[in-house]
Amino acid sequence: MIIKHCVLSVLSCEPHHTLTPLHTFRIYSSGSHGPVLLLLHGGGHSALSWAVFTGVICSRINCRVVAIDLRAHGDTKVKNSEDLSAETMAKDVGKVVEALYGENPPPILMIGHSMGGAIAVHTAAANHVPSLLGLCVIDVVEGTAMDALNSMQNFLRSRPKTFKSVENAIEWSVKSGQIRNIESARVSMTGQVKKCEEPLNSPGISKSISEGIIEEEEEDEEGGESNHKRKKEDDQEVKKESLYTWRIELSKTEKYWEGWFRGLSSLFLSCPVPKLLLLAGIDRLDKDLTIGQMQGKFQMQVLPQCGHAVHEDAPEKVADALATFMVRHKFTEFKEGFP
Repeated sequence: MIIKHCVLSVLSCEPHHTLTPLHTFRIYSSGSHGPVLLLLHGGGHSALSWAVFTGVICSRINCRVVAIDLRAHGDTKVKNSEDLSAETMAKDVGKVVEALYGENPPPILMIGHSMGGAIAVHTAAANHVPSLLGLCVIDVVEGTAMDALNSMQNFLRSRPKTFKSVENAIEWSVKSGQIRNIESARVSMTGQVKKCEEPLNSPGISKSISEGIIEEEEEDEEGGESNHKRKKEDDQEVKKESLYTWRIELSKTEKYWEGWFRGLSSLFLSCPVPKLLLLAGIDRLDKDLTIGQMQGKFQMQVLPQCGHAVHEDAPEKVADALATFMVRHKFTEFKEGFP
């Protein structure tokens, strides 16, 4: 396993390499002492989705942060990238921890968003991280997730297939409400899209370009020959540009979706460490979790006025909730002068 190591920061990424064959996992880290916050991103995202949150949490408490690009996501490269089963991805997390820390890992609190939250639960339940202190799951609940699977393909089809630039992708993410925090979107989207590998004259991409050209020509029809000439020049410039597309085709991972989420509530409740569930809405609780929450089996906090990407939309609120949780359980201490 190769670990590509970067400093997690909105501004910088300095690679470092550790060699082992077959797998290359990109990780980002921050901080030098304290317990490790092991961050697992959602489906289609990357470790960069945690960038803004990392800056905030490191200003609140003494901690280290390690964020992983999960298999088939971000800059991670694995031999069998089609295998996105919960079991395989949970084993990946354990192997990354072992590659980083050997047989004596430091105290680790695992935090996962959406798909990453499900993988965090599977990882904890299988005891792949023996030094686990606690578990934080962000906006993923078995009942809601299972109900949403039927409409997931329609949602994925509704997204643009290509973008003219990374800036165009960032603009779409904010305007569509996928990420409501422009600061986070500027970092996060660079980990979600890549330059198209197929040539511009391929059917899928040329069609999207020609559709845009046809629309613009119809709008300019009354502008006369000069507008038409300028439009042709613009078209040539567009064709010279490299288009961007999604790094992972999530629609092709459908056979694994049910395995990520089925039985998740009981697995979460069975994990013998302190647990925190952060939700964007109270309606996301299913029956098992409602009963478990009433019995005090985990701590829950609802962060309203957020989209699904809670840690990106409201990084300060998520950091405050997590810092309070960790200090209450004596996992760490607030930094001097905070709160």
